Amino acid sequence: MALVNTKKMFDEAMRGGFAIGAFNVNNMELLQGILWACKEKQAPVILQISKGARKYANMRYLRALIDAGCAEMPEIPVAIHLDHGDYDTSMRCIDEGFTSVMYDGSHEPFEKNIEITRKISDYAHAHKPYVSVEAELGKLGGIEEDVVGVSHDDVEKFLTDPKQVKEFVTRTGCDSLAVAIGTSHGAYKFKHAPKLAFDRIAEIAKLVPGFPLVMHGSSSVPPEFIEYINTYAVLESHNKKMLETAAREGWAQMPNTMGVPEEAITRASKMAVCKVNIDTDLRLAMTASILKVWGSCNAELMKWIEGGRKGSQPKFNFDPREYLGPAREAIKVMVARKLDVLGVSGKASLFK
Repeated sequence: MALVNTKKMFDEAMRGGFAIGAFNVNNMELLQGILWACKEKQAPVILQISKGARKYANMRYLRALIDAGCAEMPEIPVAIHLDHGDYDTSMRCIDEGFTSVMYDGSHEPFEKNIEITRKISDYAHAHKPYVSVEAELGKLGGIEEDVVGVSHDDVEKFLTDPKQVKEFVTRTGCDSLAVAIGTSHGAYKFKHAPKLAFDRIAEIAKLVPGFPLVMHGSSSVPPEFIEYINTYAVLESHNKKMLETAAREGWAQMPNTMGVPEEAITRASKMAVCKVNIDTDLRLAMTASILKVWGSCNAELMKWIEGGRKGSQPKFNFDPREYLGPAREAIKVMVARKLDVLGVSGKASLFK
């Protein structure tokens, strides 16, 4: 199947009461893990490219990888989407063949946000083929790459104002809208259990019926990944004194992390939310898996030393395939789980 824009995806998601997963891509292992999960679950997918990913990997390489993935599994509908773009990057991505772009004008005054989003929408919609445009209204908390949100204490003060949505959508011509409903970017999203503003989603849906909404900052920060990172980055990879100090002081590499509960994501996807962004969970799955491989090597070495260095010294695994392979598998497993949470598994056939 050729690359698609998100318009058809969102139409089907709205009718079916599910959401499309939007996963950020930075390298081959991430892309393969995501696409393999989508093939296994027969789910459409949005591959997100951020400004940071473009800088890190070079868009030529990323596009070649995506094209290879699409050729390998032609039955999976795929959209290439710019995540949190500015004006210049949005326009460039339209010309480069992206099927969807997001202009993030949430930091701009209301009128300025409308003005720039309208310019991008006009250019994208006149493009052949049609390019979808996502906009943002309201501000999220947290930090991720170039995106700096409001402080966690102020998240509720900057939620999307439903009264502004209809005017914004009408005047900008955007195809979908990222709304601030209490989610937050990054792994350190909340100090306590989050309270998402589902009433606000419902109110917006009444004011702009049938219009696709988007949830950013929706990684759930699975505790098993955090446990791996805290265990293998701190305890297993340092000497005995460090281990004792960490245990005594309760110190961890990533303390106090908390994400969006998966049941909340499922609930939102049954409402007007048609796209859910997931990036932090990808990073955590990959990092945790790599640290587990290396941490296990270090633990074996420590046992060998403490055992009097009998026999051969345990091998340290420095082959990238030996730690990136498990990381890729961890991505696949995590993405497959998210596709079920979003209710999008088995929906690829809707686009044939």
